Amino acid sequence: MEPGDSATPPVDPPAPAGPAQSNPPAEPSATRAAFSWLRDLTLSVVIAIVIILFLYQPVRVEGTSMMPSLINEERIFINKFVYRFSGIERGDTVVFQFPRDTSKSYIKRVVGMPGDTVRVDRGAVIVNGRALDEPYVLPGNRDENSYPEIKVEPDAYYVLGDHRNSSNDSRNWGTVRRGFIYGKAVFVYWPLERLGLLR
Repeated sequence: MEPGDSATPPVDPPAPAGPAQSNPPAEPSATRAAFSWLRDLTLSVVIAIVIILFLYQPVRVEGTSMMPSLINEERIFINKFVYRFSGIERGDTVVFQFPRDTSKSYIKRVVGMPGDTVRVDRGAVIVNGRALDEPYVLPGNRDENSYPEIKVEPDAYYVLGDHRNSSNDSRNWGTVRRGFIYGKAVFVYWPLERLGLLR
């Protein structure tokens, strides 16, 4: 090496960068997981309670007046909200306060609408001069009695049980005012073999 020259020790080229190393995220603790599960469960229960209280109500059927559509001791849900948005229709199964004793609730089927004329001729229901088609009434459940014609008042309904031989209904005590009707029967939930929607 000549005087005046300088030299530096050789430098090795840098090693190629490898994949970045990172620590795996820490798993949530058992306490945190339990809290999350409890929160979700509580929220679900609250939502279910709100739905039942404000939309649906479980009720127990007592008696045989709606057989075969409903049977004694059957458990059903009634929709308490549906009639806020839609009108009552002929054929609906409604739950209402009994007009002669509002501490009691009855469940019957609507056959006469406001303004209709309704009479019963030897068991056949005649609405506005025409026989009503009632596939929900079995032949053995239809009585042979006749009842005089009445005109259904505005904002009132003529209701009958499907089991005409054992039903206390509008044939005996008249129509039901709209304000007494508070729900529509929509779903059977017990016994399980009868689980399903009501028609």
